Amino acid sequence: MRTASILAALMITASPLMAQDLTPAQVPAAVMASFNKEFPKAMDVEWDLKGTQYKVEFETGLLGADHEAWYDANGKQLKHKEEISVSDLPAAVSAAIARDFDGYRTDDVERITQDGTTSYTLELKKLNEEWEVAYDAKGMQLEKRQD
Repeated sequence: MRTASILAALMITASPLMAQDLTPAQVPAAVMASFNKEFPKAMDVEWDLKGTQYKVEFETGLLGADHEAWYDANGKQLKHKEEISVSDLPAAVSAAIARDFDGYRTDDVERITQDGTTSYTLELKKLNEEWEVAYDAKGMQLEKRQD
């Protein structure tokens, strides 16, 4: 019985840290207006509240490219993450990958824009080896970890 009480208390205290699903009507008007202006063709839109930030997941385009965007309560976009193709990477990033990861296959490429800075994250795979790597737009490796 005591274990159940402890688990219940942990779930209650942890719940503010977890995302809360929102309906569009629960999203502040300023946030919704900014989102609709920036992404007028968004489809399959899903909203969450994470702490004080409004996170929206959606798709765009005929092939449904995945996006995530975060907004503050005033409608200012804080971060935007979008799925892109390898061919959309800047030449400097492609050159760095070719130099540092020759023979690796590139998967799950994302462009992340935050605070006016753009970075790129991707997975690189070769046989039984897999890396998650982040680059800035100039091809400088920001982070690398084995997956």
